[in-house]
Amino acid sequence: MRIGILMSNTDESAFAQAHPKDGEKWRAALAPLCPECTFPVYAVKDGHFPAHIDGHDGFLITGSPASVHDLDPWLPKLFALIREAVAGGVPLFGACFGHQAIALALGGEVADNAGGWVFGTTETEVTAPPPWMDAGPLRQYAAHIEQVTRLPEGAEIVLANAECTVGGFVIGRKVFTTQYHPEMSHDFIAALVEELADQKPAEVIAAARASLSDSADNAPVRQSIIDFFRQAAG
Repeated sequence: MRIGILMSNTDESAFAQAHPKDGEKWRAALAPLCPECTFPVYAVKDGHFPAHIDGHDGFLITGSPASVHDLDPWLPKLFALIREAVAGGVPLFGACFGHQAIALALGGEVADNAGGWVFGTTETEVTAPPPWMDAGPLRQYAAHIEQVTRLPEGAEIVLANAECTVGGFVIGRKVFTTQYHPEMSHDFIAALVEELADQKPAEVIAAARASLSDSADNAPVRQSIIDFFRQAAG
């Protein structure tokens, strides 16, 4: 399978340069689970898009500190690609920003979290497991202040908790999203919390630090992403 990674992360800080870029993170997370897969990376945040959706067995849209409501010119192109992929039956997975971008492009809504920042390790419930996921609670890494507040037409919530009621959704068997970050390692999220310690409210940082006594359940979520692409490819 050929899964295009649409790299949306706009962070070019010294911190970002000291860590793997999102394309590398996602390859490292998924390639061991899918030896037959290739993962070309398209830096869409720099305006680099695939010439055609044909020739791809799916696309994965990464997280980003950007907002889906920003006015940067690459965002309308990304939304158009999302709509083209859905119309063409090309499977789409989105994480955090990618989850929100898919929702917005397909007619949903994204707004500020009522409770402010969700940062660190959080627990969400698989509320309506699709065939490629197991039921039950999952610990996940989070870093968001916006969330999906209205689903696109035909979408069904699959992940939810009290602070994020649309923690993930599916549309049939070709769209799958999560508000969370299964590509992040524990060391990376811990470093990110410290990097942002003087940029976020003190109570947000304190809660994030305390939450990191628990690691995320990355393995089953990563497997579910590969299983999603495999079943969508038939």
